[in-house]
Amino acid sequence: MTMIRMTRMGRKKKPFYRIVVTDSRKRRDGGWIEAIGHYNPVSVNKELTLDMERLNYWVSVGAQMSPTVKRLAGKQQS
Repeated sequence: MTMIRMTRMGRKKKPFYRIVVTDSRKRRDGGWIEAIGHYNPVSVNKELTLDMERLNYWVSVGAQMSPTVKRLAGKQQS
């Protein structure tokens, strides 16, 4: 199954996440198909960039969003 989830980047105690489309059987930081955004929870305003067009495309072809990505996408739309 194809999943839309976050993969961790950045340094120790300074996490930075990419929102990616990947196969659900791969590890969290394993290879991915496409990066569709990023999230920085450490910055003052908690930066979130998400390509909603690509997100909607992947959901339309059957990709499942992780609960965290679903919550962040809801914030992005409003």
